[in-house]
Amino acid sequence: MIRTESGATHAALLGIGAYRPARVVPNSEIVDAIDSSDEWIQQRSGIRTRRIAGPDETVVSMSVAASRDALARAGVDARQVDCVVVATVSHLLQTPSAATAVAHELGTDQAAAFDISAACAGFCHGVALANDLVRGGSARYVLVVGVERLSDITDPTDRGSAFIFADGAGAVVVGPSDEPGIGPVVWGSDGEQYDLIRSRQDWRDVLASDAPVMPHLVMQGQRGLPLGVVLDGEGRAAGPGPGRCEHRRPRLLRPPTRPTTGSPTRWRGR
Repeated sequence: MIRTESGATHAALLGIGAYRPARVVPNSEIVDAIDSSDEWIQQRSGIRTRRIAGPDETVVSMSVAASRDALARAGVDARQVDCVVVATVSHLLQTPSAATAVAHELGTDQAAAFDISAACAGFCHGVALANDLVRGGSARYVLVVGVERLSDITDPTDRGSAFIFADGAGAVVVGPSDEPGIGPVVWGSDGEQYDLIRSRQDWRDVLASDAPVMPHLVMQGQRGLPLGVVLDGEGRAAGPGPGRCEHRRPRLLRPPTRPTTGSPTRWRGR
């Protein structure tokens, strides 16, 4: 007989963490390369600064820093985590996943660990999946990380994207709650517009060329911009990429007695 699992009635975001690289890059540092101006960038995107990772600020190290913050806020030990999900498109190793390295660094090697490649929509995929894992009984605590080091794959001379993409990481611990803390996910995509934000070349074409270069991300200007920019309250690029995740920030809680509230989580993009 197949054994079935019984999960929590509700799930919530129990702790939130973030990591922002130390280096702050204002518009004035990038405008010459894209023949632009600070005024032009702010008028079209609202962005004034972005964070760019240094040599030691890797996809994995930024993820680990954000994760430790989230775990501490949740009051959950890393060894209690049953699954680690990392949403990223800038972990440049085909395998192993960034999630396995994050799990190892945190000391939770028994947890399932895998990456999601869906650009900015990936974090919303991860939260939705974590919610279902907790409620379905496959996991009690799930660590979800959204991380990018897009400076590695951004063309600094591309006028359509160089001022948008940046680096950083955010993490949440999803676990059981007495009341609903994560709203329903509204799924959707528009494959007809897959090329609005994309890698410039296939890796096979890059390696077959006489002068191989990194296949940078490119964006079709204003057509891609409405899908790609998320700003914080001070005009800084907070969540750039080809998708958008919209939700209200829930109250933090310690499991299981202080429930949080949630609203529908939405994403759109590839």
